[in-house]
Amino acid sequence: MAALGLLAAACQGPAAHPRAAAPVPPAGITITTGNLTFSAPASAASPGGSVVTRSAVRALIDKRPDLGIEVSVTGGRLVRVSAVNGRGRAVPGALAGGSTQWRADWALTPDQAYHVTATAVNPRGRATSITGSFRTLTPRHTFGAMTSLIAGQVFGVGMPIMVTFSHPLTRKAEVERSLAIWSSKPVTGAWYWMSDTQVWFRPRAYWPAHTRVRFEAHLKGVQGARGIYGNANLTQRFRIGNSLIVRASAATHHMKVWWNGHFKGKWPVSTGQPGDDTPDGHYLSFAMGNPVRMDSATYGVTKGQPGYYNVLVYDSVKFTNSGDYVHSAPWSVAEQGFSNVSHGCVNVAPAHAAWYYDHSVLGDPITIVGSPVKGTWGDGWTIWFLSWRKLVAGSATHQMVVADSRGSQLAPAQVTLPSSLRLPAPPDPAGRRQAPHGGP
Repeated sequence: MAALGLLAAACQGPAAHPRAAAPVPPAGITITTGNLTFSAPASAASPGGSVVTRSAVRALIDKRPDLGIEVSVTGGRLVRVSAVNGRGRAVPGALAGGSTQWRADWALTPDQAYHVTATAVNPRGRATSITGSFRTLTPRHTFGAMTSLIAGQVFGVGMPIMVTFSHPLTRKAEVERSLAIWSSKPVTGAWYWMSDTQVWFRPRAYWPAHTRVRFEAHLKGVQGARGIYGNANLTQRFRIGNSLIVRASAATHHMKVWWNGHFKGKWPVSTGQPGDDTPDGHYLSFAMGNPVRMDSATYGVTKGQPGYYNVLVYDSVKFTNSGDYVHSAPWSVAEQGFSNVSHGCVNVAPAHAAWYYDHSVLGDPITIVGSPVKGTWGDGWTIWFLSWRKLVAGSATHQMVVADSRGSQLAPAQVTLPSSLRLPAPPDPAGRRQAPHGGP
């Protein structure tokens, strides 16, 4: 028993000491802005306390303000990012990647000072901070933008957002990503490049009636073409009013009218006579007048020639550049509903024309069907000539825009539409008219 006691004591021996936990390195932070990088690598961190790395004292120039600011972290997570310009205004941005990244929402303003501070913690809660200060380049060449939208104006449900640039642009996708839309009612649409100096937004289907819209172009610092940067942002608010949609048939000589989704009536009309046919197409109203002087001399038929006219026409709503209107025509009431006798316009009885004019705003849809002549792309606001598929194909990103009251984002385009919402493809160039016309 004594021997067993000695053995037990020998087996117990002195108490074992637990191994010390391995140290956890501090988080590594990198601030990237254009051609500049500021970093606090974990391997360079001194033990204990926070690590602070500052940029060089000399002025640092960010030569690519269009790339914005990105902050990333390894071995930890971001807990705070502060980015301000020289005036103390915050740079909007958001966390991503599970709090391991932060990105500025838009490009940086040229010729502006910026200061960025980022703080991250490692898994043990140890903090690392880094700051970077720099100035963006002063570009030699810039471009501006404008829109025909008027603040607070009320438009029809087909109204596009039209942006015109002061210089031809080649980096269209970058410009497109700088455009944002807020809509009080959800809407899906796409941007379409009409030319190198103009881009339009159109909803997939018509805007919902009574929608409030805010459009912003964050163009400052965007490189629209090589070495050419946006010099100003653009903001505009407008409203979509009541829904007024008409569909006139050159074959049946009647025009169907819908007001806020309800069928208003089927009105007798007279469209263009043979040789002056009113062209088929999905148009928008873009000008109004009461009265409008219509003079055939504007397209070459002068006084004394067959077909000459020079008259004042009341309650006139224009839908083609070549002179087609929906308007009052008391002289053709007997033919309305039976035959086409106009010079290209849609003739309507005075009472109906007055109601239509009084309820119209710019951007109301006007569709012409049943004509032997196809409409011409660009003869008016013809953005609704495009099918949804062709509209998306005309976007530089080839993505659709999904907008609501929180803002907008790009998303993969869905190219299928319900049959009731499908639109015709753009007109065949072979069917285009060779000369402008239009008249009472």
